[in-house]
Amino acid sequence: MIGGQSSADLPSRDELDAVFRDKYGDLNTAGWSPRRNRRFNYFQPSDVYEAAVKKAVFERCAWLDVGGGSTIFPQNAGLARTLASRAARVVAVDPSDNVLENRFVHERVQKLLDHYESAEPFDLATFRMVVEHVADPDRLMAALARLVRPGGTAIVFTVNLWSPITIVSRFSPFQFHHFVKKILWNVEEHDTFPVEYKMNSRETLARLFERHGFREAAFAYLDDLATFGGRKYLNYVELLSWRALRSVGLRYPENCLLGIYRRD
Repeated sequence: MIGGQSSADLPSRDELDAVFRDKYGDLNTAGWSPRRNRRFNYFQPSDVYEAAVKKAVFERCAWLDVGGGSTIFPQNAGLARTLASRAARVVAVDPSDNVLENRFVHERVQKLLDHYESAEPFDLATFRMVVEHVADPDRLMAALARLVRPGGTAIVFTVNLWSPITIVSRFSPFQFHHFVKKILWNVEEHDTFPVEYKMNSRETLARLFERHGFREAAFAYLDDLATFGGRKYLNYVELLSWRALRSVGLRYPENCLLGIYRRD
């Protein structure tokens, strides 16, 4: 169960714990942030996404990773290697030349998804922080329906249109985006791309996927406490606020979306 949302397709608490342990190792030697998150019983959105993908990757599957650039999981190289070795075929498709640096996948394709052809369909397609950049959602979805086999799965991890940082981003110049991302999360300029926010609500995602032959199998809002994640004292205040809101049944205002969709 994640944030009160339960589904067989979402990772269980045990599965989240396993990813957390493998990712951060011995908490006695880990940094202050994972130790504190463990104490507060908080999982970062990326932890949950990684656990969801781990749950979906089965032996000898064909996996399409869309828009991931130079990596599959930026903060979990070990899991990326493990899952890539489990799959029979892992293809990264991204129009950015960052994809040519991706050492985790079996094939690297520098194209938009709708320009990509595959003789064999895929069992799984993953979208980590990419659909917010899509200018033509129906075009993307038509390509996805063509590439994913019936019964196959798509996992989308993205920002929420109505989260405070997203709202600020929507109404600020693009040049300002890198400045903010550099200050808050130390993101390099070549990893900052223009945003569209045309697929960033649960309702919009469900409607687009349904229109192209998929159904929502699971969905979760993932509370995102990354704004001050690198600032020890502000992060503590953020975690206290998060715990207080949860105690009265309220969602943290800054959150991400995790949607899992099955092709009928």
